[in-house]
Amino acid sequence: MTFVRNPVILALDVDTIEDARKILDHVGDMIGGVKVGPRLVYKYGASLVQEFSEIAPVFVDNKYFDIPSTMESAVRASFQAGATLVTVHALAGLVALTGLAALEIELNRIRPFKILAVTILTSWENSSFPENFHSWTVENHVRSLSQLVYRSGLRGLVCSGHELEFLSQKDFFKVVPGIRLSSDEAQDQKRVMTPKQAMKSGAQALVVGRTILKSTQPRQTILEILESC
Repeated sequence: MTFVRNPVILALDVDTIEDARKILDHVGDMIGGVKVGPRLVYKYGASLVQEFSEIAPVFVDNKYFDIPSTMESAVRASFQAGATLVTVHALAGLVALTGLAALEIELNRIRPFKILAVTILTSWENSSFPENFHSWTVENHVRSLSQLVYRSGLRGLVCSGHELEFLSQKDFFKVVPGIRLSSDEAQDQKRVMTPKQAMKSGAQALVVGRTILKSTQPRQTILEILESC
């Protein structure tokens, strides 16, 4: 089942729908999907997701984390708005994730849809964890949470490229943020990787934002990323 047209998911980290439209008018035909989060979704609502879903598969990255019924309702609403990919937090626990796995099966009878569980944010590293996380490393947390996700029945995961190697034994659809070309700065991402490294390590899709948005030749940049995959 195909959820994106090619591995490059463009993160639309902009503040207005006008800016987003200009970008999509320019590169919408080249990307595999488009990621939107609270920055745009909370401002413009479901109509934004509906509009962009006519250009490319939409990844709604609101990272839902609540009681099980609320998470299910939020995921269903995102699907009804036109989303193909939606994120939830793996930290929500087995009961919530199992309910979401059942919902995913139901929604896939209508059209392709994937719920992606977020393990540990790529902006985190061992030294920046909340205090109650400190007894484990990033790797240990990701291992444990990915096993929990797998037990629930979900098969979509968001993780850093650095965790791909030990996740290769399981049949997850793996989406990797923190993607940078070798010439880019990491900025607020701590666990970054190049497109070639991530795809070679087992990623199915890459989330790329600044590298494309800040490029003076975004179409050429996307082509460079695709060719490196």
